[in-house]
Amino acid sequence: MPLTQDEHARYSRQIILGEIGVAGQERLKASSILCIGTGALGSPAVTYLAAAGVGRIGLIDPDVVDLSNLHRQILHDTHQVGTAKTSSARARVAAINPLVELVVHDGLFTADNCLDLLAKYDAVIDGSDNFPTRFCANDAAFFLKKPLIHGAIFQFEGQATVFAPHLGGPCYRCLLPEPPPPGTVPT
Repeated sequence: MPLTQDEHARYSRQIILGEIGVAGQERLKASSILCIGTGALGSPAVTYLAAAGVGRIGLIDPDVVDLSNLHRQILHDTHQVGTAKTSSARARVAAINPLVELVVHDGLFTADNCLDLLAKYDAVIDGSDNFPTRFCANDAAFFLKKPLIHGAIFQFEGQATVFAPHLGGPCYRCLLPEPPPPGTVPT
């Protein structure tokens, strides 16, 4: 899909980069990603994906915006406290970039819906905060041959990686074959 005049204007600072150019911006526009969680990990990811012009962003998060999280969940604000994070994210993404399509999936990312949800996207970002969801995201990405962008934080430390076993690399289960027993490690 060629870029519109508005898109050329909005993304002009990216387009002038040799590594992106018009072709790269058109690829971003044609791409789609599912983000599991819009909290401390998903908030900045969704913010930058929308600003960069990723064409379709899917969100799934069962939680509501909480005042105590606003210092790190930058997608949300004080006026959204108590509302569903997906609703808050919808409003913020529309304000950041109305040219991006946002698809909201309310509820949890589970074994019952993970394959159907992820099948509609090119890749998945795991911004979840619990092991059952992380393993579910890994397994769905593995079986659907989709890249899994994984992030985790604990206090002042963080890690990020991309798992793409369909391209010859490891998957999340290669590093951690089974979830740790409940209560043995922090989520």
